[in-house]
Amino acid sequence: MRIGVSLTSAHGVEDPRACARMIIERAAAARRADLDSLFVGDHHATPGPYYQNVPIMGRLLAEWSDKPAGCLFLLPLWNPVLVAEQVGTLAAIAQGRFIVQVGLGDDEAQFIAMGASLKTRPSAFEESLSAIRRLLAGETVSADNRFTFENARVALRPAEPVDFWIGATANVAIDRAARLGVAWLASPGLIPAAAAAKSAIYRERCLAHGRVPTAIAIRRDVYVADSKADAEATLGRAVAKGYRGFDPAALVAGDIEQVTEQFRALGSMGYTDVIVRHLAEEQGEVLASLERLGAVRAALADS
Repeated sequence: MRIGVSLTSAHGVEDPRACARMIIERAAAARRADLDSLFVGDHHATPGPYYQNVPIMGRLLAEWSDKPAGCLFLLPLWNPVLVAEQVGTLAAIAQGRFIVQVGLGDDEAQFIAMGASLKTRPSAFEESLSAIRRLLAGETVSADNRFTFENARVALRPAEPVDFWIGATANVAIDRAARLGVAWLASPGLIPAAAAAKSAIYRERCLAHGRVPTAIAIRRDVYVADSKADAEATLGRAVAKGYRGFDPAALVAGDIEQVTEQFRALGSMGYTDVIVRHLAEEQGEVLASLERLGAVRAALADS
């Protein structure tokens, strides 16, 4: 099982430079821990400060290794030609393989602010993904449906093919990932029983569409503590604040041994990758948790 990290902009720090420095420090800590992948998300017109995915990933790649890195793109909010150009640029900067995580998006206010339609997002998503894949393959592409452009080409293309992961929770969206031959990224809010059921659905749909899964990934919000007591206290504080509206059963907190066992359970469900973000907010706690994640990864590799 591989362990990656998805870095967030939500640090409760008003100074934008200080907050950016925190993100950079976390990327460097993930590299020291020898984690397997590095990601950032995608949000627009947010009520709080949010570091946009392409420029912040360009900076983080200076701290990263030759292991995979990538960005999430909510495709209905983006021009496909621009996404292909941005991916081509980031993949040229990256030392290793680039992974494009893609999603529909579901925040109506965000869609309105970006001039996009929530109603037509499924068809816009598929049209965009098809165009991006063709552009990155070197084709000349035109579109006259949800997006309108003519004879587009991308000259700066990745040195090696990029991977695509579709973030999806609804069964129809999981089927879409299987049908399109794209890896699947499961929601962080899934409790273990639901995570197992959704993994089984994806693998069954891959079989039905004649596809072989390349990666079955899941997001998890975690805290790797130095003791069970520390883990219980941190988890308790997060749950008391209604952490992201999640069922507490979807959260992972424990010492190295406990987190290793919870990740091993995800592996038994068929998951190949766990992509984490942290329950803790204080920078020192997050950096220490990242260091211990390295020990979790080593323990999983040895098992």
